[in-house]
Amino acid sequence: MDTRRTELTDPRTGRARGTAPLSREPEVAAAVAAARAALPAWSAATPKDRARRLDRLAALIEENAARYAARERAGTGKPEAETAGEIEQVADLFRFYATAARTRTAPAAGRLVEGHESWVRWEPVGVVGVIVPWNYPLLMAAWRCAPALAAGNTVVAKPAETTPDTLELLAEHAARALGEGVLQSLPGDRTTGRLLVESPVDMIAFTGSGAAGRDVVARAGTRRTSLELGGNAPALVLPDAPEDTYAALAEAATYNAGQSCAAPARVITLTGNYAETIRRLTAAMAARTAGRDFGPLNNADQAARYDRLVASSGARLDAAGPLDLAPGEEAGHWRPARLLADLPHDDPTITEEVFGPLLTVQHADTVDAAVALANSVPQALAASVWTTGLGTGLDLVSRLDAGETWVNCHLVQTAELPHGGRGSSGHGTDLSTLALHEYQRPRTVTVRLTGARP
Repeated sequence: MDTRRTELTDPRTGRARGTAPLSREPEVAAAVAAARAALPAWSAATPKDRARRLDRLAALIEENAARYAARERAGTGKPEAETAGEIEQVADLFRFYATAARTRTAPAAGRLVEGHESWVRWEPVGVVGVIVPWNYPLLMAAWRCAPALAAGNTVVAKPAETTPDTLELLAEHAARALGEGVLQSLPGDRTTGRLLVESPVDMIAFTGSGAAGRDVVARAGTRRTSLELGGNAPALVLPDAPEDTYAALAEAATYNAGQSCAAPARVITLTGNYAETIRRLTAAMAARTAGRDFGPLNNADQAARYDRLVASSGARLDAAGPLDLAPGEEAGHWRPARLLADLPHDDPTITEEVFGPLLTVQHADTVDAAVALANSVPQALAASVWTTGLGTGLDLVSRLDAGETWVNCHLVQTAELPHGGRGSSGHGTDLSTLALHEYQRPRTVTVRLTGARP
């Protein structure tokens, strides 16, 4: 057995589909050294030149969309429509940050001290180590890499062990569009990730579990970290919720088989509306078919964790939807859409991020109590409110502890709008021009004018 390679599995069938390298100290050191060597030229490039090259990378992604789709589906099992939409988003992200690279937002400048002129320069942090998860292998890489590159950094990116395929192709195209060493892929496992964090990179951008994020912080020491550590999003459904609420929640909860950090996970409604909410959500989840509408869980470990959480639940109501599998997919990591209700408030499917096609339903006697339930878990990434009362909806989203909130929709995101967590969901900003500052540091420059006193 080659201990320097890992076996890759097709999540749709459970069968082996090839192998990938396990990078260790020599590979990590070589990648970081190459990024360090490429940094002076890349960071010195004008914003216009960086923008031109990032735009070329976006074009390469579009030109090779079919190749990216095939690789992404091999590693994740996503349906074709999901994969195509995500690749389109990736190209759009690089185009967005190509433009953002030429925008400048600066603090106060001018004669702020008598006899002196001052201004602020925004400079790249340096070499950024990026670690991304398996739920959106290419999209999460773009969320991290695009703003880091636009800000003038070079990047060494480690994909998840189970999904190295698309990041490898992205690094090949980046070498053509951006230059050698500017964006590199470092395939491997958790040991590879730890080696990257402990290497002489200047910053770590990590997306993954809370436990792994805490380990990253401990190993990173005083270096900057940007962390997105998952969510456990509540959806407050009021009695006057729009007619399409239940179908929309079921679709969002099963998109990518529920393996989305911001996916709705906990539906909370008022006691008087509880039975009706369960009835309508049960029907909506039953209409979502695994194998037709959404794909499998990504890997055996995640499937086993999901099964443990469901088995340990104290829910008295457990409704599962259908499966529609192709021949040969019976051994894949498929799980049906599932709704759990009549369960204690400390149930593990409520307090932990399940990360699967599952919704729990809780109820509260008052709106204030419903908000308290929504804010009762440590994760604080995303939340939604469903009501036809616009004023009520806007009031409630302001009371929810979450970095991203929606009214009468969920998982609606675009490159222009920031995304980031609070509490145990981490810190930092993905998306929008604000993300540029994740990967920059300010330098204040003050010049004494001729004749002024020192």
